[in-house]
Amino acid sequence: MYKEKTFFQKLSIDRQLLYMSLPLILYVILFSYVPVWGWTMAFQNFKPARTFSQQEWAGLRWFKFLFTDPGFMRVLRNTVAMSFINMALGYITAIVFALMLNELKIGLFKRAVQTISYLPHFLSWIIVTGLVAAMLSVENGAINDLLMFLGFIKEPVLWLSEPKYFWGIIGITYVWKEVGWNTIIYLAAMAGIDPAMYEAAEIDGCNRYQKMWYITLPGIKPTVVIMMIMSIGHILDAGFEMQYLLKNGLIQDVAETIDIYVIKYGLESFNYSLATAAGMFKNVVNISLIFVANALAKRMGEERLI
Repeated sequence: MYKEKTFFQKLSIDRQLLYMSLPLILYVILFSYVPVWGWTMAFQNFKPARTFSQQEWAGLRWFKFLFTDPGFMRVLRNTVAMSFINMALGYITAIVFALMLNELKIGLFKRAVQTISYLPHFLSWIIVTGLVAAMLSVENGAINDLLMFLGFIKEPVLWLSEPKYFWGIIGITYVWKEVGWNTIIYLAAMAGIDPAMYEAAEIDGCNRYQKMWYITLPGIKPTVVIMMIMSIGHILDAGFEMQYLLKNGLIQDVAETIDIYVIKYGLESFNYSLATAAGMFKNVVNISLIFVANALAKRMGEERLI
């Protein structure tokens, strides 16, 4: 009679794999779990000069302050809005671009387009922000010059001084920087589709668009769902560098995100407890949304992350 191996017996058999994964496990514990101890500051009136036992406990004071602070409600609105814009534009453009690349038959041209499209991913946000500011400049800005040349506008537009343009600028810049990189996983999923399905569809008289709609898109559907669940888990991560560097007094009300709020109170005002509470709120919401999205995907019979 077959006797199932115990956990420790399986561990002994796969000990080489355990040894290989040990550095990664230690890395995750050290940089992802040990810092969670710092969340205790959200429940204290934290003073840097005092030891842990000397700190004054404040209970939920800073969380109550967050949810009654109009400034935090504003940055929460900005964060969710910009995150939704980035997620929607990023998803649509990445999938469409991947479909277009998949239809290219000239291998050299396809590889060249892929390489050019994902090169911006390797640029730092500092460089990207500088490029955006230069292109949208009133004086000698490429965007204003082009629009005036084409007759769409009669005088330069103050793109970075009008709140109504800022979220769109963030979304378009995000797409330009990340669309090529985001297509890689979808192209990998498309490569796993059985070529015989395309051959059968061609015999049945399907054109390119029908094959894309009835074969390619259903074939990458599990990947799309998994990527959607992962993106939902970052709904409060709208970014920091670009918003922080492009914001000014005229657009500050629409430019600040939760990360900027944390920096503002944590490093500039030295209110570490409030900054920790804001960061803790962001992480707890993100983790909760992952579980909610995963449960919804399971209920609908789709692929799920966990």
